Amino acid sequence: MIPLDKAVVARLESHGEKFEILVDPDEAVIFRQGGEIDLEDVVAALNVFENAAHGKRASDESLMKVFSTTEFPVVARRIIEKGEIHLTADQRRHMIAEKRKQVITFISRNAINPQTGHPHPPHRIEMAMEEARVNIDPFKNFDESVKETVKALRPLLPIRFEELRIAIRIPADYAHRAYGELHSGTVIEKEEWQKDGSWIGVIRIPAGIQGEFYGTVNRLTKGEAEVKVLDQVY
Repeated sequence: MIPLDKAVVARLESHGEKFEILVDPDEAVIFRQGGEIDLEDVVAALNVFENAAHGKRASDESLMKVFSTTEFPVVARRIIEKGEIHLTADQRRHMIAEKRKQVITFISRNAINPQTGHPHPPHRIEMAMEEARVNIDPFKNFDESVKETVKALRPLLPIRFEELRIAIRIPADYAHRAYGELHSGTVIEKEEWQKDGSWIGVIRIPAGIQGEFYGTVNRLTKGEAEVKVLDQVY
């Protein structure tokens, strides 16, 4: 559990009752968005309050009325998922800035300008977001945030999400080392180890990282890999 001095209040009001628990704001957001995190790493105390500031606990009667249970894990999960998480101004600004950066990075790496075939630089996406007055909700699901941002940007920027299917052959001298990085950073559709120790495969990557991908392959194989774009996947 987190220290009390780092906790904020998560509050849910329902059926005329108010329930509060103390949570870590960053971990609570991850938990709320379905991240794999233990509840004990999110909360600062295993108590449900009617008023956390005054230390007044919620009654068993009110818990049964709203949640049909008094079990803390069940109640806490509902409060975090459905309630309001109260942040300080600094916490909110920090969380919005971090999520905004994540959204910009995702769009830059996974989308291209269909007019040029190249990705939009992060700075161009950020400027367009400012022009479109995109507001980032720190508690909204990341995929929803990306969809809403792209919808707002399309009148200003030509955007298309696209993947590339690439055939690649890596010589035996570099195959085992390169395979580890390729396996963790791409989607491998087909693969085969050759008798001479070389590796061949068909992989998919976001079109926006094509240049980065070629640079990685060249670094891992000293420029000796064979790479060919097969087609584009929309």
